[in-house]
Amino acid sequence: MSSVVLITGAATGIGNLTARSLAAAGHTVYASMRDVRGRNAAHAEELLALGRREGQDLRVVELDVRSEASAEAAVATVLDEAGRLDTVVHNAGHLYVGYVEAFTPKDVQRLLDVNAVGIQRVNRAALPHMRSRRSGTLLYVGSTTSVVVPPFLGPYVASKFAADALAQVTAYEVGQFGIETTIVMPGPFTQGTEHFPNASRAGDGERTRAYAALDPMAARNEEATEGLFPPGVDAHPRAVAEEIVRVLDLPVGTRPFRTVVDFSQAGVEEANEVMRRAQEEFLTRLGFGELLHVKGAEAA
Repeated sequence: MSSVVLITGAATGIGNLTARSLAAAGHTVYASMRDVRGRNAAHAEELLALGRREGQDLRVVELDVRSEASAEAAVATVLDEAGRLDTVVHNAGHLYVGYVEAFTPKDVQRLLDVNAVGIQRVNRAALPHMRSRRSGTLLYVGSTTSVVVPPFLGPYVASKFAADALAQVTAYEVGQFGIETTIVMPGPFTQGTEHFPNASRAGDGERTRAYAALDPMAARNEEATEGLFPPGVDAHPRAVAEEIVRVLDLPVGTRPFRTVVDFSQAGVEEANEVMRRAQEEFLTRLGFGELLHVKGAEAA
């Protein structure tokens, strides 16, 4: 069924691929990004031109997840134009590469502000509408790093842990208002995104040099990651976009809480199942088992 979808961080990478895929599947898509008339003007026009060419309802809206006012304005625009907002795809994010000690506290705060607090800003803008309708879907582009914890990405991994925790606890609460949650967990990709090329480095050069003995290991991080992919497999982030389309096309009440798109064969699905059982048992023992189920979202 066609829905109105707002995607954060849709200028490039997974967000851009998802906007294209959802529009092609017949959804009304608001591809959001920063600086629509400036640095991302070409990305915005490319998406708008695609929509016109293919007869798709593909729109662009300004949204900087670092700004509460920007999040509120973007959601207001969607509601003004489309009359409703069915799904938020939380995709905006940034990557930091380097040794943890070499990242200043300000570095870490900046990344958490984008990758975790940004989610909170957008949710606070969108949830009053969804709660009033007692329906909607929050779909988070998470990461397998919050399970397997790779090296040399410390602040990024911490931010994805934080985002995952926010998503889980938010899901307990908004589920009682008919709002579904899915966390899509991509594994690593070394092509098809600007994640690694645009990654930020640690701000303290002196501390970075103190870890020079680890430089050879850090330098082959991407190569080591590629070595995890089975021969002949096209490990491209379009698979994440395709999974998001699949999940949103499922009937209400049947969408998975977690789904993994990982070509590195890291065993994340098995870890997720262990955590799911522990979580279910813990909440049930607390007497809060009902929080595990979305109220009113039973499959027809």
